[in-house]
Amino acid sequence: MFELITFEEEVRVPPEFLGKDRNKAIQEALSKKYENRIINNESIVLRVNEVVDSEGGLIKEDDPGVYYTTKAKMLVYTPKLHEVVQGEVVDITDFGVFVRFGPLDGLCHISQVIDDYLTFDKKSLTLRTKETNKTLKIGDVVRARITGISLEKRDVNKIILTMRQPGLGALEWIYEDNKDNKSNDN
Repeated sequence: MFELITFEEEVRVPPEFLGKDRNKAIQEALSKKYENRIINNESIVLRVNEVVDSEGGLIKEDDPGVYYTTKAKMLVYTPKLHEVVQGEVVDITDFGVFVRFGPLDGLCHISQVIDDYLTFDKKSLTLRTKETNKTLKIGDVVRARITGISLEKRDVNKIILTMRQPGLGALEWIYEDNKDNKSNDN
């Protein structure tokens, strides 16, 4: 879920940013500190939008930076359990499919891709179903549901996905299924 949040903290503005407009310097310092990073073990900061308020200008001993008490707004993405996401397949392995949605990659284990037997072609990096002959390749757009989230470890964050529910999977598969269901209704 994308959200615009407001936060307040003391911000250190490094000397190389001084001499600029105060709010611009604070925004640059905040952007450098937070953008593309995980905060509170749950959200990824996409952009520091604006500095709403800033006070002070404290200089600390043995530190050339200046500290401001600041209120700012930033755009964050917070993945939510059971959220349906749409993204692009960026890698396929013998154990699963990696899907990029927004700023994150999620893993859909091979057992959660579709309710059919799958074969993995290592040479072309594709998956093919046995019964329906559907394929999945890098670049395909898929719809998936988040079933697990772990953003506590900065180096090995995990988003676990499933595509084995109605209305999920490769968009091409979903459109085919919908078309088949409509023709069966007539």
